[in-house]
Amino acid sequence: MPTYDGNVLALAGGVGGAKLALGLTRLLSPDQLTVVVNTGDDETFHGLHVSPDLDTMLYTLSGISNPETGWGLAEETFNALEMLARYGADTWFNLGDRDLATHIRRTQLLGEGATLSQVTTDLCDRLGLAHHIAPMSDDPVRTWLETDSGHLSMQEYFVKFRSEPSVRSVTYQGWEDAAPSAEFDRALAEASRLVLCPSNPLLSTGPILALPGVRERLAKRAGCLRIAVSPIVGGEAVRGPAAKIMRELGHEATCEGVAKMYADICDIVVIDEQDADLAPAIRGLGMTAVVAPTIMNTEADKVALARIILEL
Repeated sequence: MPTYDGNVLALAGGVGGAKLALGLTRLLSPDQLTVVVNTGDDETFHGLHVSPDLDTMLYTLSGISNPETGWGLAEETFNALEMLARYGADTWFNLGDRDLATHIRRTQLLGEGATLSQVTTDLCDRLGLAHHIAPMSDDPVRTWLETDSGHLSMQEYFVKFRSEPSVRSVTYQGWEDAAPSAEFDRALAEASRLVLCPSNPLLSTGPILALPGVRERLAKRAGCLRIAVSPIVGGEAVRGPAAKIMRELGHEATCEGVAKMYADICDIVVIDEQDADLAPAIRGLGMTAVVAPTIMNTEADKVALARIILEL
């Protein structure tokens, strides 16, 4: 295995971000990689603190995620959810039996005074993960969407309404009073390479970049190569509603549109082979466009894309 110099800070959310993070963990030692995860999707269900993007990251990196969905746990059962429904609870958000254990433990530790960062580190240790996985903040930030069906939380929009309502605006409630977590703050100062994983630029990386001072620090960061991987391929999102929301909010639903959203904090944009014809337009924005296979179906695909990024 080749040796790579420097430290990498990866910003991620959702399945696509977890896939690339897995590839990076296969090539970088624990002291070379920090993965900062979106917590704007966090929600309370049945009195439990649920962190969907953090859990997707933990399950993916520990090899216990559902390989068909990319989220949740493999061979999961839903007996508790069925009983909750029998008791009249609202069960539109699927929580499996073993998944519930994660949320119970997180809620218990938070109730005992631990920060979300401390809880995440503890869960990582219990799952045997050595790499640094951190929430973007220990302060609450929640993503809300103004839609033609009303004011919806991220999980209501994505799960309950299946991303069907038309989106008019996206806001990150609480961002003004939130601070980057200690691990995030450290990585912002020390990283020699920033990787914006192929995650929804509005719902996943958007809340991370909205934290006070983060975007400004990345824009002025000297000596740090900043690389973004487009989550839009061929005019559509690889997963999720990113392209739909981008169009509804007036952005181009293309890798060029993603590049424009990251233009102030990005040196290189990695785009899929299907979008090679858009490379000149991205270069015209003052960024380098790298064409590569970005669809990650297998672990080999994830490692191959991570290797391309590290060798830039």
